[in-house]
Amino acid sequence: MSTYAIGQLHDVNVGPDIVEYLGRIDATLEPFGGRFIIHGGPAMVMEGSWSGDLIVIAFPDKASARAWYASPAYQRILPLRIENSRGDVFFVDGVSADHKATDVLTGH
Repeated sequence: MSTYAIGQLHDVNVGPDIVEYLGRIDATLEPFGGRFIIHGGPAMVMEGSWSGDLIVIAFPDKASARAWYASPAYQRILPLRIENSRGDVFFVDGVSADHKATDVLTGH
């Protein structure tokens, strides 16, 4: 089952460090099958409010997502982002293709 690394970032200082981070992150994803699904951009808010940038990276499974985040290659560039933005980053598992909304009521 796919796992998604999701980040909601605020106050990104797009200077030399972020430019370097962006230039190096794709190479850290490749060995783990990671790929960008959403990478910032304007949001069309239909309800509530929204601010910041949403980033979603898909991985084949939870083990791949965890291995990417812990990898020496990603850990080397992580400070470039952390020191130049603020936000939340977390992993969420996807659902199967036959998932129904009511499945959450039975724990599936």
